[in-house]
Amino acid sequence: MHGAPSATKSMAPPGGDYRRVSELVRFPDFFPGLGQLWVQPRTIPVGPFRAYDRNGELVSTIFMVPLDDLNAHKTHAAIQGTPEPVDHVDMHFTQGHPGVDEPHYHIILWHVPRERVATLR
Repeated sequence: MHGAPSATKSMAPPGGDYRRVSELVRFPDFFPGLGQLWVQPRTIPVGPFRAYDRNGELVSTIFMVPLDDLNAHKTHAAIQGTPEPVDHVDMHFTQGHPGVDEPHYHIILWHVPRERVATLR
């Protein structure tokens, strides 16, 4: 899944109509293990959410797919690419949290190696 390195890293803010999740809902400005999240409000709950480290560098692109959508075998055309190559992918279930209250799966497209993910505190 490794792609060619980009000439310049994607930095926060992502531009366009992306907003910090912490400005939209009660959510920490920096979430340990993920980073600072940005999203286009019209794309909630699925996203893409862009996650940045404390230096403002993009570390992942996250999709939050509602469990009801998965159970209904709904197709999402949400994964339209990422601004950086994908190093690895994680997927996990959550009961919900501010901003995406319903049970859902996080599909995290990491743009950094696993070792770097462990440093997102």
